[in-house]
Amino acid sequence: MGADADELPRLVQRWSGGDTTAFDRLVSLLYDDLRQIAHSHLQRERPGHTLSTTALVHDVYVQLAERTGPVWQGRAQFFALVSRVMRNVLVDYARRRNAGKRGGGDVHVELREGAATTEGRSFDLLALDQALDHLTARDERLGHVVECRFFGGMAEAEIAEALGVSARTVERDWKRARAYLHSMLTALPSPDGA
Repeated sequence: MGADADELPRLVQRWSGGDTTAFDRLVSLLYDDLRQIAHSHLQRERPGHTLSTTALVHDVYVQLAERTGPVWQGRAQFFALVSRVMRNVLVDYARRRNAGKRGGGDVHVELREGAATTEGRSFDLLALDQALDHLTARDERLGHVVECRFFGGMAEAEIAEALGVSARTVERDWKRARAYLHSMLTALPSPDGA
């Protein structure tokens, strides 16, 4: 990263105040990181997904450029926000795709190690989104941990920094969230009809 450690918080603060040039500079500095997060998201998607890494980053850019937000404490909180927006972009994309096919062509996400492990079964992204919404309604922090870890590919220390809790708390929350999502998703019929 080409910025000194003090530049990112200043840019985020200026962007939060409505300075669009600060946002452009922030994205420029973090573009490779954003592409890595987007690539991680898309690796979980079905083969032949028509949304590219670059397109996902650009969709996120457009959504973030249209808003100002609270002052974030730094890089980890910014990436937590990016993860949430990427999740929303992918879910909206899946909904549009399913609507265009009248319910066919579900987008599947394999929940594996580094995510919510469920013995290799794959689940519809929309079902995962719905389960995550239920989890977030029960415990908002658990929902944020899943967004950051599963969708954002963030490490426990980064999530802890973003949420203002200890890494041990994130570790416990991740285990609880995985168990909850596993329970909800395994109760659903398998997407392949099995």
